[in-house]
Amino acid sequence: MGGHDEKDKWIVRSTEGIGDTFENVMSRRLSRRDVLKSAAIASSVAIIGSAAMDPEAAAAQRTSTPRFATVSPTAPDFDDVSVPEGYYARTLIRWGEPLTASAPTHNVWEQTPAAQAQQFGYNCDFLGFLPLPYGSGVSNRGLLVVNHEYTNEELMFSRYDPKNPTRNQVDVAIAAHGMSVVEIVRAPDGTWSYVKSSPYNRRVTGETPHRISGPAAGHPWMMTSEDPTGTTVRGTLNNCAGGKTPWGTVVSGEENFHQYFGNLSKFNQSDPRYAVHRRYGMPAETSERQWERYHSRFDVAQEPNEGFRHGWMVEIDPYDPNAVPVKRTALGRFRHEGAHFGVAPNGKVVGYMGDDAVFEYVYKFVTAGTYNPRDRMANMNLLDEGTLYVARFNDDGSGEWLPLVYGQGPLTRENGFGSQGDVVINARRAADLLGATKMDRPEDVEPNPVTKKIYVALTNNTQRGGEGRAPTDAANPRAGNSAGHIIEITETNNDYAATTFRWEIFILAGLPSDPSTFFAGYDKSKVSPIGAPDNVMFDAAGNLWIATDGAARAIKYNDGLFAVPVQGAERGNLQQFFSTVAGSEVCGPEFTPDERTLFLAIQHPGEGGTFEEPISTWPDRVGLPRPSVITIQAFDSRRIGS
Repeated sequence: MGGHDEKDKWIVRSTEGIGDTFENVMSRRLSRRDVLKSAAIASSVAIIGSAAMDPEAAAAQRTSTPRFATVSPTAPDFDDVSVPEGYYARTLIRWGEPLTASAPTHNVWEQTPAAQAQQFGYNCDFLGFLPLPYGSGVSNRGLLVVNHEYTNEELMFSRYDPKNPTRNQVDVAIAAHGMSVVEIVRAPDGTWSYVKSSPYNRRVTGETPHRISGPAAGHPWMMTSEDPTGTTVRGTLNNCAGGKTPWGTVVSGEENFHQYFGNLSKFNQSDPRYAVHRRYGMPAETSERQWERYHSRFDVAQEPNEGFRHGWMVEIDPYDPNAVPVKRTALGRFRHEGAHFGVAPNGKVVGYMGDDAVFEYVYKFVTAGTYNPRDRMANMNLLDEGTLYVARFNDDGSGEWLPLVYGQGPLTRENGFGSQGDVVINARRAADLLGATKMDRPEDVEPNPVTKKIYVALTNNTQRGGEGRAPTDAANPRAGNSAGHIIEITETNNDYAATTFRWEIFILAGLPSDPSTFFAGYDKSKVSPIGAPDNVMFDAAGNLWIATDGAARAIKYNDGLFAVPVQGAERGNLQQFFSTVAGSEVCGPEFTPDERTLFLAIQHPGEGGTFEEPISTWPDRVGLPRPSVITIQAFDSRRIGS
């Protein structure tokens, strides 16, 4: 998701005949399975033993393969959702719906920043369901935390002129970014609704004050004319995916933040900040949305440090509507897709992250402190201290997590690093110097709570192997990789805090008829086509669910949601569960704890059209398309996929 600067360059290419690199990689990966088999058996025994404590969880884990009538892929101009036979989809909440009793009803002709700041934001992405009350584990009442990644002004405003936006249009768009926290309830008949008068309901926008914490707090490059202390920043931008912490907060990834800033060419090129801004893709001239026309903080020449205050992981406490969101700088600054967490055997919390851009890196963060399951508040600052690592994938299937620590290796004053604050602000260059592996757009990186393996979704990279660009390698084996792939990581001793790992390619996405595709060795004639894997999640049995972003370009079908077992005889048997509408991507897949409801975010429906000439009218079939969150349930209320 995100990465629209790259999306415009996608080209559907054949990857047939890429030579020995691909064949050798597959041979190595397949031959290593026998070596790993004993570890997999031991892991399965441990799973069965732990499940015995919870009969319902045990039942779910015994259902190793998702079962549903496979959905056929739909053409990119098909403007409706598709679900398996026996299931139904309903729209839960749309862009512009009021979140409080006093908020105005959405009126597309009379939009204001004040109204939008009280209404559900645009382009929903990450979804996190947190039961109410905290710690209860219930499935019929909870808080839904939703990211709002970016805005499609051409679909929001009549006669929108991208070369000449109005002040009101800019300010509405800023208010439509950020996050929403919404209380939702499931009625006895199974239908879901949101509680408009809930005291938990909240908007976090591009103007909401955030606290800066961790090693970059107070850094000279974090100081601006508005905030000379470098500890408070207005707003969060381009919130893509996210994750839930073990202590019940949500972290949100600021992804393509660079696109909101302009006029880098007018900044002093001899200033060391210039090179860092270039490394992060700041536009040389005017930005796409031209916010700098009305807000000097988005003009690099006028406020050169504002850009350093974005590109972080943001932590929010949904259970406390008065809590100030915090930008946790210890987790590094890059185009964060999101972060997903596990607790290591030593009690340390580990977050896995991807930098969603071509030839960028996979990261993880290991806390210095340990998780306290008996004291929620004791965990609230765990993400401020720890070690940030970047991954190196070796051709022999081994790998290392390389520490990004000031004073270690090349991260010294001689190379421009004078503190850990310098390292996290310029994490990309630090990773460059350490020799990390350049990947094909790492998006979600998520640990499987059942098997303890880590799955890395790599959406695409059509520049791989191009002139002047990085060649193919074992972890990124296809040139012109338009369809993307998924890597499976096994940490040493299944310890999330380990510094070494083994890896193998799990899926090489695309049309099954393409000779270069691979589905963990499963019979390709029996699987669904998939392109551009983006977000992932796991069910209680450890099956992998994959949402896509860019299938229309990669394989000429709408994006969708897919399920695939990761172990057993059905490993690699990928089947399509859902297909989305024209112009949209599928984001934020999330189950309720009982797995009887699946939430999906439908982002940018109708992208490619305009207000005057829409290509989609979903979900209301009147007027404009509206980004929305939907629920999917079975008519007989059974578990999804059972």
